[in-house]
Amino acid sequence: MTKLSIAQVKELLKTKVTAEVLANLARDERKGVQNALVAYQKRQAKVTQAKLAFAERLRLEQNLWTQGIEYVAGVDEVGRGPLAGPVVTAAVILPHDFDLYEVNDSKQLSVAKREELYGKILEQALTVNIGVASNRVIDQVNIYEATKMAMKEAVLGLKLTPQHLLVDAMPIELDLPQTKLIKGDAKSASISAASIVAKVTRDHLMTFYDRVYPGYGFSQNDGYGTKQHLAGLVEHGTTPIHRMTFEPIKSKYVK
Repeated sequence: MTKLSIAQVKELLKTKVTAEVLANLARDERKGVQNALVAYQKRQAKVTQAKLAFAERLRLEQNLWTQGIEYVAGVDEVGRGPLAGPVVTAAVILPHDFDLYEVNDSKQLSVAKREELYGKILEQALTVNIGVASNRVIDQVNIYEATKMAMKEAVLGLKLTPQHLLVDAMPIELDLPQTKLIKGDAKSASISAASIVAKVTRDHLMTFYDRVYPGYGFSQNDGYGTKQHLAGLVEHGTTPIHRMTFEPIKSKYVK
């Protein structure tokens, strides 16, 4: 039987292979094959660790599910710190067989991975909803209150009524049992999923605003006060999506 080329072995090891195939490759003395096996084993170890970490992030949900609490919603927000744009929140109820082990705190993921997982979460979640508080609302009530309002909106718009909320630090003014977690997006799979949905949604929105209001780099900085954004403010002034109560806008651009 003709041996596979090194390139073919590498491609084979990108697929799901049996123990028999691995044993046969282990007997192949070619250095390229052995190097490919080492790389494969490292990838597998990384996947195993990711799955173990995911299982830990799903423990809160599983504890609630075993108590008969079927619908557990994770809630998270993004966009509290920028100088422009809204704060966006998401609420997500996951199925009990949810197994997207790569779902993690959105800040730990690349743009491409967030986009990929965003679509998969929308497909697999029992229900997902978005809450938004505009820059005008933020200026009227402050960022903390605006975020709570957007979180409440996200929960109330779910197609299923949650029986328990897992929330990243901030309490939601609803008569529902809640577990508040510091850095919850790294501790709960549901909050992680919500963080990804909120982040990707806001990123898409800021990319749109970059086309409407060019010159600030919104598609790159998401409205945060980067050097490019601040230079845009100096050159063009504020836009209708800027937060007028945030510094340095309040001091320099509000009369």
